[in-house]
Amino acid sequence: MLLGAHMSIEGGVENAPLRGKKAGCQVIQIFTKNNNRWNSRQLTDKDINNFKKNSSDTGVIPSASHTAYLINLASPNPIIYNRSLDAFYDEMVRAERLGLPYLIFHPGAHLGSGEDEGLKKIADSINILLKKGSHPKGCGYQLMLLLETTAGQGSHLGYKFEHLSEIIKMVDEKEKIGVCLDTCHIFAAGYDISNEYGYEKTFKDFDKIIGINRLKVFHINDSKTVLGSRVDRHEHIGKGRIGLTAFRLLLNDSRFKNIPMIIETPKGKTIREDRRNLFVLKGLIRVD
Repeated sequence: MLLGAHMSIEGGVENAPLRGKKAGCQVIQIFTKNNNRWNSRQLTDKDINNFKKNSSDTGVIPSASHTAYLINLASPNPIIYNRSLDAFYDEMVRAERLGLPYLIFHPGAHLGSGEDEGLKKIADSINILLKKGSHPKGCGYQLMLLLETTAGQGSHLGYKFEHLSEIIKMVDEKEKIGVCLDTCHIFAAGYDISNEYGYEKTFKDFDKIIGINRLKVFHINDSKTVLGSRVDRHEHIGKGRIGLTAFRLLLNDSRFKNIPMIIETPKGKTIREDRRNLFVLKGLIRVD
């Protein structure tokens, strides 16, 4: 299994692989900029070269970046929507330059415009961005965009597998779109993976509705809140409402042995929490 964590880029993006190595990661996820700002300084060639060198030297694989939380591709507000498009494209360029295979994003919140309208706007946005990315003057990207499952707080879309399926159906370049499944989010959305029956049913439904081949990354998090709460609150592995059974099943599921599994569990001032959560997960892997 490919286990890792979301790593800070404090002090420079090139530091993330070094932190990942100390935490015991095989793979890492990063933000490529401040995740609470629209704009950030551009990455320099030195930043990128050092990032790639540190990744190579440590053996830590940079598997994905995550877009800033301000971005909302479903926003009915034209100012926020246009800012979101620009910021998202900048994220694409950053991820491509760093050589990352995946860019993960929350689909968006419709903010009262309705689910159908929101889903269509997200798909239209993806089409705009993919077309721009493939333009000769664009970033010439190779990365895949991954829709992340959500808990469904407020008007956030993506809490049903059907939402992601509908978006994908409306995307023109379907080979450039995939899914990141967050265990905390789907549990909070009502998918009970805490027992073997629910686990098998959830992934059977996922395969039927979306297609298991579109699942490219896992976010491995326990949940502070109960099944179907629609509240997104991550918890340490085995300390939340999901429990260890789901993670044991996931880590020993041969379908997912080559898929990056990234923890986004609560962090402290050091990497101690990440090391502890990864240790718990590694202990669940069956040795044949």
